[in-house]
Formats: sequence, C-alpha cells, structure tokens
Amino acid sequence: MASFKVVVLAMGLAILSSAPAWAGSVNTYQVTGPVLEVRDDMIAVQKGKDRWEVARDASTKVNGDLTVGAKVTIQYRMIATQVDVKPGKAKK
Repeated sequence: MASFKVVVLAMGLAILSSAPAWAGSVNTYQVTGPVLEVRDDMIAVQKGKDRWEVARDASTKVNGDLTVGAKVTIQYRMIATQVDVKPGKAKK
C-alpha cells in the first residue's frame, strides 16, 4: 500500500512539474506577402496596403533566398520588451 502512495505521489509531482511547459505557451502568428526590405535586424513585408516590419536576429531561421520581391510567410511571436505600470485608483 505504501508503494502505491509513492507511485501516485511521483505521478502527481511529474504532472505538476510539467505544467509550466504547457501553461505558458505563447501564441505564434504569421504574415504573408512580398518582401519590401531586408536588413540584419528587420524584414519588411507588404500585407494588403500595409507595410509590416518584423524584427529578426541571429537566431531567426531563414529557409530559402530572402531577397526583395520574394513572397514569404513569416512566423512571429509578440514579446513584451518593457512594461510600465500606472498607478490605479486607491481601493477602499
């Protein structure tokens, strides 16, 4: 009986320790269109009438020849770079 409790406890701990991995997943978005500009730190794409600028760095994976005029689909995530908390109304 004691070994059964140990197995159940171990399974519970395994499930709880893996919770942050799936609970904190960030949505991935995409934009598709012709490339307007390519720089080391940015790719500009035409989407409809809008110019979309997506930041990139050395870890960005590029499959194919990324040149102006090429049609691309860019996968990206929204990441906060700074958060300024404003004072709220005092609670009574």
